[in-house]
Formats: sequence, C-alpha cells, structure tokens
Amino acid sequence: MIFLALLAGVTAPVGQTVSSSCRPDKALHYICNLDHPEDVRRIPGTKWLIVSGFANGSGLKLVDSERHTAFRWYTGKNPALDPKKYPACREPPEVSTFNAHGISLRALGPNDYRLHVVNHGGRESIEVFEVFVGKKSAPELRWKGCLPMPTGLAANAVATFADGTVLATVLTHPGTSLADFMQGRPTGAVYEWVPGARAFSLMAGTELPGNNGIETSPDGQHFYVVAFGWHSVVEFDRRNTGRPLRRFVAPDFMPDNIQWFGNGLIAAGMRLFEPTCGGYRKIIGGVADPMLCHRGYSVAFIGLPSGSFRTIARGDPQPHFNGVSTAVVVGSTLWLGSYQADRLAYRPLKSAFSGGTKPTPAPQPVRGGSSQP
Repeated sequence: MIFLALLAGVTAPVGQTVSSSCRPDKALHYICNLDHPEDVRRIPGTKWLIVSGFANGSGLKLVDSERHTAFRWYTGKNPALDPKKYPACREPPEVSTFNAHGISLRALGPNDYRLHVVNHGGRESIEVFEVFVGKKSAPELRWKGCLPMPTGLAANAVATFADGTVLATVLTHPGTSLADFMQGRPTGAVYEWVPGARAFSLMAGTELPGNNGIETSPDGQHFYVVAFGWHSVVEFDRRNTGRPLRRFVAPDFMPDNIQWFGNGLIAAGMRLFEPTCGGYRKIIGGVADPMLCHRGYSVAFIGLPSGSFRTIARGDPQPHFNGVSTAVVVGSTLWLGSYQADRLAYRPLKSAFSGGTKPTPAPQPVRGGSSQP
C-alpha cells in the first residue's frame, strides 16, 4: 500500500522457519513475525501462499496454509539471470535489504510460474522470478532479472498479461501527496513495460487519485486499477487507455489490493467510516491521517462485467492487526495481509465461497465523481 519508512525485517535464519501460529485475537488467528505482509498470492491448486514483506530485509515468505507455518523463501541463491531479456540488472536483490511490496503470479505451464515483485530495497524495481512446483518438496524460487522503475518513481502494485507485458502502478508522483488523492486529485498512474522495451512508459489516461492495486483480465483485454482516493476500482480497455471505461465504487471500505478470482475480483481494505477512529480518514494541517488507529475491514467479490460488490467478510478492529491490504480465499478459510502488521491473519468463512456465484446487487458503476468524504 502506501510507501512508508519501515523497520528492518524478520531475524529468522534464511531458509528456516520464520513462525507458526501465535495467540489469536477474538476474531482472527495469526502467523506472527511476518514483517508487513502487504500482498499475498496462492500458488493455484496447492497449499502454498506467497507473502511479500514490505520492510527492508523482509523479502518473500512461503506459507503452508495447512500447517500454519511460514518460511523465508528468498535466499538470493542460485540466480538464473536472463541478461538478454533483463539487461538492466546484473545482480539479484540483497537478502538484507529486499523490500517486497505488491506481487503478481502467472502460470506458464502445469508446474511453472512467473512471479513479479515490487522491490524498494536497494533499487526501485520490479523483480522477476521463476517458480517451480514439485510434488513433494516446497516450491523452488529462482531470480531471473529485474525491470527498473523510471527515475524518481516507486511502484506500488504489479500485474502482467500473457504476452509478457508488465503493468505497475505508482501511487504518488513527485510533487503530489496522500492528501491530494484524498481530495480526489490525480497523483499517480499506470506504467507499462512490453517485452523488448528499454524502460517503462506512462499509459496516458491512467492518472488517478492514488493508483494502488492492479489486476488484468484473463482474456487480456482489460485491466483494473484501485483509485484509493475514490475508494473505487477503475476499469480500462488495454487497447485505448485515454479514458476509463467504468468506475466501481466500494460501498463501505477502501479497496487496496485486488486479484482475479473465479469470474471477478477479490478486493480487500480498511473500513471507510470507522467510529472508533473518529469516522472518515481526515486531513489535518495538510497532512493525511496515517491510519494508525485500528480500523475494521471488508473483503468483497466484484462480479464482472456488472461491477457489483458482494461482501464476503467484514470485521471489527482487532488489538493486534490493522491495515488490511489484501485477501486470499483458500477453501473455507480467508487469509488477510496487512501493510502495517507484523503478522498474517486467517479466519474461517461462514460458508465456502466460490467466485462463480452471482453477486448480490450493489451500487451501480459511475463514470465521474468526487473524492471520499
């Protein structure tokens, strides 16, 4: 989510167990000692969850969703650099500084995947890895190269198309602030890298108030971007980004990360109006509230093409967990990531959820609009 000055990562030895379940709150169970687990992706058909660490040295973790244990996954060993495709980076990220933010996973074959990771540690880049899933051991991870972000820009989230095109969001351009996007002013944009290109380029028309999470459609025709200042998800036509196609407004929360699930998107984020925190997020003295006060959260399924929201889970503020930023459904268990917490959360769903079900009606998409209250 929002790029902050974060503390150093976990101290468990590389390649060894980081943590197992720790004391729960009233409504959530945890895997602790995971420093700022901002984004989470499930390796399809497996028990494994890939978890980013949005803090220097936190890197990537691999979570066993059945045993509720976590392992430091990225070790920096055995890189497989592809210098022809990724000529700008000759060395893998340092384990001690690797700061992993948004992540994206794409299948290349039955057991092979390509993983893209936003990195703030040592360089502002999109790191590229290959993932191989065996039948007995934990999945293997090998670094392939990186795509540097344009000078002065820090990526937030990343997504890919099947042809190898990479999209990255920038939350705030130099000279803009969090207060700007809270007031509905454009602050960021989507940047595109196509295979063979020398660098990322801005996609004209994608400038939004707080470009945050991003996802591409399975048919490769559209992509979806969270406009955090609008608490909305915005749809674009890949072939013509001059203006958004539609905007889907979340009814009661601030979507952060999004990812494809079934025939739509899973979106998660903090509650828009939190009574225990004085209501809506505020701007005080020109500075946006950093939302350190613990807010409740919502997770919703966005049915497409309708864009209707169906709430699948919500929760009140918890003593040990704040800053919900992403959600993953594994069977009848919901996993929650956070850009603030030192742990990954999980809880049962009241009933097993399938993205193939038809969502209930919600506020209709709008084409214009103002910022959040």
